[in-house]
Amino acid sequence: NSPKRAGPLHSNHAALRSCRKLHQYEFFLFSEKEQQEAIEHIDEVQNEIDRLNEQASEEILKVEQKYNKLRQPFFQKRSELIAKIPNFWVTTFVNHPQVSALLGEEDEEALHYLTRVEVTEFEDIKSGYRIDFYFEENLYFENKILSKEFHLNESGDPSSKSTEIKWKAGKDLTKRASQTPNKAGKKRQHEEPESFFTWFTDHSDAGADELGEVVKDDIWPNPLQYYLVPDMDDEEGEGDDDDDDEEGLEDIDEEGDEDEGEEDEEEDGEVWYISFTPLFFFSSLL
Repeated sequence: NSPKRAGPLHSNHAALRSCRKLHQYEFFLFSEKEQQEAIEHIDEVQNEIDRLNEQASEEILKVEQKYNKLRQPFFQKRSELIAKIPNFWVTTFVNHPQVSALLGEEDEEALHYLTRVEVTEFEDIKSGYRIDFYFEENLYFENKILSKEFHLNESGDPSSKSTEIKWKAGKDLTKRASQTPNKAGKKRQHEEPESFFTWFTDHSDAGADELGEVVKDDIWPNPLQYYLVPDMDDEEGEGDDDDDDEEGLEDIDEEGDEDEGEEDEEEDGEVWYISFTPLFFFSSLL
C-alpha cells in the first residue's frame, strides 16, 4: 500500500491556519499600540470631566450659599412657632429612630427643658457647621446653650469641638452608663443606652459623626415630620381595642344567627320532617 498524499483540501486548511496565526500576531502588535493610545486619550477626556465636575461643584456651592441665606428668615419664623408648642423637641427626638436609641429615661427628662435647636452652616458650607441646643433653667446643668461644631482643621481633616457641660452636683448623666431605658425603650432596641449627652464629649471621629449628620440633614430640614409621628404603642392599643370590638360584633352575629336558626326550625318543623320522610322510607326498604 502506497502512503496517502495530502489532498488539495488538506493543504488549504494548513495554509489557512498559518495565515490566521500570522494575522493574530500582527493584530496583537497593532492592538497593543492602539490600546496605549486609547488610554492616553481616555486620560485626557477624564481630565476634562474632572475639570467640569470641579466647576460644577463651585457653581453648586454658590447656589447653596444663596439659598441658605434665603432660608434663614423661614428658619427663624419656624423657631418662633415651635416655641409655642410644649416639648416639641424632646418629642421629635424620641420619635426619631436613630436619636431615640441614645436616649435613656433621664436623658429624656433633661431634654424636656430643651426649647430651641439651631443648625448653622458656615459661609462656604463645605468647611463645617454648628448645632446649638438652647435650654431653660433645669435640674441637670448650668449651661443655657450647648453647642457642637464640626469643621476642617488646618490639615484639611474633619474635627469637632463642643461646649463643656457644667453639671450640677450628682446630675452628670454621662457617668450613668447603666441608666435604664425609658418608656419608649421597646422601639429603641437598647437595654442600657449610652447617654445622649456623651455626644458632646465624643470627638473621636468627627468625619463620621452619625448623630450630627442626622440632626443637620434629617431632623433640622423638617422636624415637624418626626414630631407628628404617632405613638406606636398607642396605635397597637387602639388596634387591640378594634380587634375586641370586631370579636364582640362577631359573637353578636353568631348569637343572632343561632336564634334565627332556632326560630326557623320551630316555624318549619313540619316541612323539615316531611322532607326527610323519603330518606327514612328508602332506608326501611333496604
